[in-house]
Amino acid sequence: MNILAHKIKIIVTPAQETALNKACGVSRYTYNWALAQSTAYYAATGKFCKLSDLKKVWNQCKPAWVLESPRDANSQPFADLQKAYTNFFCELKKGNKKAGRPVFKKKGKCRDGFYLANDAFWCKGLIAKLPVIGKVELTEELRFSGKILRGNISREANCWFLSVTVEGDFLRERTGDGIIGVDLGVKVLATLSTGETIAGPKPLRSALKKLARLQRQHSRKQKGSKNKAKAAMKVAQMHYRIKNIRVDALHKLTNNLCRENQTVVIEDLNVSGMLKNHKLARAISDMGFSVFRKQLEYKAKLYNTQIVLADRWFPSSKTCSQCGCIKESLLLSERTYTCEQCGMSLDRDLNAALNLKALGLRVLACGLESSGSALGASETNQVEAGIGLAPLCAFQKQSAFAPPHKAGQTIYKVL
Repeated sequence: MNILAHKIKIIVTPAQETALNKACGVSRYTYNWALAQSTAYYAATGKFCKLSDLKKVWNQCKPAWVLESPRDANSQPFADLQKAYTNFFCELKKGNKKAGRPVFKKKGKCRDGFYLANDAFWCKGLIAKLPVIGKVELTEELRFSGKILRGNISREANCWFLSVTVEGDFLRERTGDGIIGVDLGVKVLATLSTGETIAGPKPLRSALKKLARLQRQHSRKQKGSKNKAKAAMKVAQMHYRIKNIRVDALHKLTNNLCRENQTVVIEDLNVSGMLKNHKLARAISDMGFSVFRKQLEYKAKLYNTQIVLADRWFPSSKTCSQCGCIKESLLLSERTYTCEQCGMSLDRDLNAALNLKALGLRVLACGLESSGSALGASETNQVEAGIGLAPLCAFQKQSAFAPPHKAGQTIYKVL
């Protein structure tokens, strides 16, 4: 069973939009109230209060105007705050001293939205019934059939969306069983081991001048005026368009990779570290490396595709894909890889993609050898799904591509 969410744009009347804004305000107010109370309790006692007890206090003292919005708008924020605290403490246990505490949500500075329980709404065709809001029109039908778990209402720019989370069997059939290496870059979005290059749309770069003009217009408006609010909405609409162009290109690429291949090999990129390079941060963000990996991982489960994740220390760009010789240094400005030992000359991104593909072949061969010479149908399916592979520590000893690494460090991961 898989869990997927379908985000659908909804068409609302002015009265319904007012009610949605009010519900978002209730959710924000409740979250801030709970955070303020828990912070005050910790300052007074030195302990964190149970949010379940805090919710009981809220139910007794909440304002009457809160009841004019859906029930979940003022009940779910306690679970959201609990999750925020859990994430905060997990980061502290990992040794991340820069982990941020939960912060207050400010109107206009946070994402508007609220939660809906599965028994509070229903969808049928192009109509959805929301609590208090009433019936709204959907721009498309719910594409997944199964058990509805929950819903979420959210706003992006001036558009409202209903996200429906469904549990069901959504496995899809692959059209190919190849192995492919994918090298991500800023010049082109992806270079495949087949030699094909996928050019990224670079939507932010294309819209940078228009976005700067809109932001200047916004900054010149009088604070608190309606004209400033209109200018802010134009900026938000431009960011929404940029995001849609980027995500659409990534969806098409990741869907093709998982549908047409049995194994996809990518690198475990340290995106947060790469963004610290201010000369490349904008170009890296414009490509959406993190979104690419998230999409690839959940789509691989739908197509029963194996994802091989090479460690970030794997020298895919420095290694010759023909003889295996590893260069000591390779500048970012060197776009062509030239091997000093065998004389091979190749585009550096294609060379990296070929090395990633070779890594995938090794991992798959290691799994076949560990499963025995004669494999049954069920065992073959397990190998194709990435189950029952040989220990990776044994594999990396056999690999000519294993780079120097710290003791106990995982070099190759299989998802």
